Amino acid sequence: MSKQVLIIDDDKELSSLLLEYLTSEQIHCDQAFDGESGLNFCKQKPYDLILLDIMMPGIDGLETLKELRRFSKVPVLMLTARGEDYDKILGLELGADDYLPKPFNHRELLARVKAILRRFDYAQEEKKSNVQKAGTLVMNHNTHMVHIGGEEVILTGTEYQFLSFLLENFGNLVSKDELSKEILGRRIVQYDRSIDVHISNLRKKLKPESELEIKTIRGSGYRLVSTELSDTP
Repeated sequence: MSKQVLIIDDDKELSSLLLEYLTSEQIHCDQAFDGESGLNFCKQKPYDLILLDIMMPGIDGLETLKELRRFSKVPVLMLTARGEDYDKILGLELGADDYLPKPFNHRELLARVKAILRRFDYAQEEKKSNVQKAGTLVMNHNTHMVHIGGEEVILTGTEYQFLSFLLENFGNLVSKDELSKEILGRRIVQYDRSIDVHISNLRKKLKPESELEIKTIRGSGYRLVSTELSDTP
């Protein structure tokens, strides 16, 4: 079955180009030209990926994303104006999975789209360990649900993958570049804050009851540890 992608962008010319690029790769696309229409599309059918423009009249991309995350965990690739760091960071904080600055080369777009689709396919198919546990946290890969002390914690798809990877490497240092290549499917570039924002979001959701902490190792990366060992460098 071909992948289902929704393009939400008020620029009809660019949207048509995106549709042409993606359909040439056997990816089925729907188009919405404003945030409200995009949200209605998402409520009517499931998508594998949303391409979401930030600068739109009416309900802008950030408000659209905020509303989308109330009812869907679908991966979102933001299309942002180059240099708009505030929008990128806020979008990631609101639950976007990655961003792509405009203008972009169509090959870069296709590579980013395929990387996101591939990693979410892998995450859904990976069955070597159905459940991961640490502290009071339980990740069930059959249901894609996370519980801390018996209470469900809502994660985006990308946050879920970050947490799973940190659990696989529990207690060990994981570099930013390793996280970027493994989870985002690309090498980290200078001034890229996406890893920091995803980790920050995870920290907010890892309640004290989890008995876990994500430690920053300055200049190196991150370690997921038990709070009982959190003073260990």
